[in-house]
Amino acid sequence: MDVAQRTQALLVEVREGRAATAELVPLVYQELKRLARTQLRALPAGQTLQPTALVHEAFSKLVGHEGDGWQSRAHFFGAAAQAMREILIDALRRKHAKKRGGGEAAEELDDDALALPEGLSREEVLSVDAALKTLQAEHPRKAQVVLLRYFAGLTTEEVAQLLDVTTRTVEREWRFARAYLFDVMQRS
Repeated sequence: MDVAQRTQALLVEVREGRAATAELVPLVYQELKRLARTQLRALPAGQTLQPTALVHEAFSKLVGHEGDGWQSRAHFFGAAAQAMREILIDALRRKHAKKRGGGEAAEELDDDALALPEGLSREEVLSVDAALKTLQAEHPRKAQVVLLRYFAGLTTEEVAQLLDVTTRTVEREWRFARAYLFDVMQRS
């Protein structure tokens, strides 16, 4: 049984309460670290959040939702990418809120110290997050494609394999999701 099959089997066992989540960690840890590095790739060296810390925070969030039961590897890694994205967005909001005041002395924030995609401001990143939530509510699988492609850094082929669909389906849903997000952001 290869790692992907063993991971899938453990996910089923965790969902059914027959295995502890701790058994899953060794199988997914390196992949989660790769996801974390992808999420943090825009950050300069020496910043405070490291891939290992992001993995641990994300896994803590995932364990809190263990009762939901992960249906597949795609569901698990989608949930992991979502958790990492939420952690980074929450950090961005905290830093943005600090900047806005509360009676404290103004603090200069360096955009390079945040995981902002090139050319996007904090406000635009928060707008993307809101648009993605709208997409997720209306088109869950398309939102999962965005999470896996953009936030997890997976290739079209990897996403297709995880979602058990063709690469053409992933490409079509990726195009739709990008256009949808653009449209939602233009209206807001």
